[in-house]
Amino acid sequence: MLLLGLLLVGGTIAFATVLIADNLDGGPQYSATLFDHHLATVNTLGAFLAGIALALVFCLALMMVSVGARRERRRNAELRAARRERRAAAKTVDAGTATDPGEDDTATMPVLTKRRSRGVHLFGH
Repeated sequence: MLLLGLLLVGGTIAFATVLIADNLDGGPQYSATLFDHHLATVNTLGAFLAGIALALVFCLALMMVSVGARRERRRNAELRAARRERRAAAKTVDAGTATDPGEDDTATMPVLTKRRSRGVHLFGH
């Protein structure tokens, strides 16, 4: 989600910049062109509503970036806590103070690592 949000932020900024730079002439009817291709002819209200739509896409992208960054921080904190617990359990077993004699040896305990992403997962799926 973080990557998709960053791409949307960059795309909206680039699109708005190029559109503004190519369409500096004014009038009651605006002819929007992008790289010498005619996109549309809009009036003032249409240009205003298109700007609002672009701003909403930009806000959505910023929200996606913040949610993705928050999720990554939370996942890293959980991973650090699990590693700390594993080290504490390993020290307890190594010191011989384990209360359960049937407790597994530390060599058979799984190693906690950061899960690698397998492909692109949109919207956290």
